[in-house]
Amino acid sequence: MPQARFITLEGGEGAGKSTLARALAQRLQALGIAAEITREPGGSPKAEAIRDSILSGQIKSHGAFAEALMFSAARIDHIDTRIRPALARGDWVICDRFLDSTRVYQGVSGAVDPALMAELETVTIDGLMPDLTLILDIDPEIGLARAARRRAPGEAKDRFESETLDFHRGLRQAYLDVAAAEPQRCVVLDATLEPDALAEAAWRAVSARLLTPQEV
Repeated sequence: MPQARFITLEGGEGAGKSTLARALAQRLQALGIAAEITREPGGSPKAEAIRDSILSGQIKSHGAFAEALMFSAARIDHIDTRIRPALARGDWVICDRFLDSTRVYQGVSGAVDPALMAELETVTIDGLMPDLTLILDIDPEIGLARAARRRAPGEAKDRFESETLDFHRGLRQAYLDVAAAEPQRCVVLDATLEPDALAEAAWRAVSARLLTPQEV
């Protein structure tokens, strides 16, 4: 049985991370590999409560570093109560957003000091880095249009969907910069592909990076 692995999915709004997470979990389960899907912010009861505060915009007025602190508090609880226990059981974990979202949204776009962000990240993850990060790349105009279609009638945009198009363009570039800086961990995928084609491209990356030919 393959050892437990930690996969994170990253990208802008409407990139299709949740759909891809389900598709990858199904492929792993078909091989007899237990796979748990989770998300950030959230994934545990305490972290979900923090998620509501962040996405409602309650923290925005306090600045990007305050948001980074809130994300980090949620992440610590998520790691301690959900991610590490699953990995310890031998399960694979697929997480919709993780540390790169904080790096990009608060660190780059929020202009929080990189050294301060690095120190906060070190304390927060305590050595838990993803084995593989799939970055779903998409034109922000397309992604935001997708995000708008998935909202229920009358539902307001969340904290980050409400930002300007230039903000989201900056996020896209920041994600590509993360991938260029850490190619051993990150793979960029074209999120404009149809869901089945995107899932197949993602599975090729998972198979090549994390499974032996005998396990695929």
